[in-house]
Amino acid sequence: MTEIIDGNAVASEIREDLTDAIETLADAGARPGLATVLMGDDPASETYVNMKQRDCEEVGIESYHVDVDGDASPETLYDEIAALNENDDVHGYIVQAPVPDHVDYREVIRRVDPAKDVDGFHPENVGRLVAGDARFRPCTPHGVQKLLESAGVEIEGTDVTIVGRSDIVGKPLANLLIQKADDGNATVTVCHSRTDDLAEKTRSADIVVAAVGVPELIDGSMIGDDAVVIDVGVNRVDADTEKGYELVGDVEFETAKEQASAITPVPGGVGPMTRAMLLYNTVTAASLQEDIDVSLP
Repeated sequence: MTEIIDGNAVASEIREDLTDAIETLADAGARPGLATVLMGDDPASETYVNMKQRDCEEVGIESYHVDVDGDASPETLYDEIAALNENDDVHGYIVQAPVPDHVDYREVIRRVDPAKDVDGFHPENVGRLVAGDARFRPCTPHGVQKLLESAGVEIEGTDVTIVGRSDIVGKPLANLLIQKADDGNATVTVCHSRTDDLAEKTRSADIVVAAVGVPELIDGSMIGDDAVVIDVGVNRVDADTEKGYELVGDVEFETAKEQASAITPVPGGVGPMTRAMLLYNTVTAASLQEDIDVSLP
């Protein structure tokens, strides 16, 4: 029987494990602080920010939020970033994407203090990740690793196919899985929109990670027998529901689960893990900045 990997349950365990580290820091006078920055009024971004604030409250992390008018100049946003860089109560922060078109997101990332870059997107942190000396593992790739661990999947020696080459998921996950580490030592193929015969690449893999942003691109015919499937995609498609839509992944779940030995659902798979690992990185940032050793899961 195919195992359905429950991201909600694994994320809940991680949050519970983090509470001890958070209390250790708080007892030493250094309660972790996470800030969110939102420029504009994108409804999805507002929802994500609210969820992250609730997560902080649940585990005991101090939560801060900065709203920036969507029509404001880039310099207005940069000033808020500079203020967060200097705020000792804020150990980590994220600038919620997307930002308005007149703002260069890469420039935004370059202005974030790398020590507070709990998304792991700053060029310094990307370089450290590639070099095998990560300060922060990006949240979604790290969450994928934790899901594989929870399912008892042995990474070493496996063939992994990642569909998607984004800076947020595909590239950093590939770097993590090939590294000489207990949760690495895999052989990784990264596929993208110009890959010839995608199905051949996915069928030959022991682990398939779908992170391309195309609804149900990968079906059961593209999955090898007993492969493990991690679906990172979250796509809104029209449906005859009360809301008029439903959320689906990049994998056609019903056919893929007939082939896979384990698979993540959408929703309830990778999504909760991304938020949990943001809390993890915030606690890591506080530990490093305050020079207080804590035990992290």
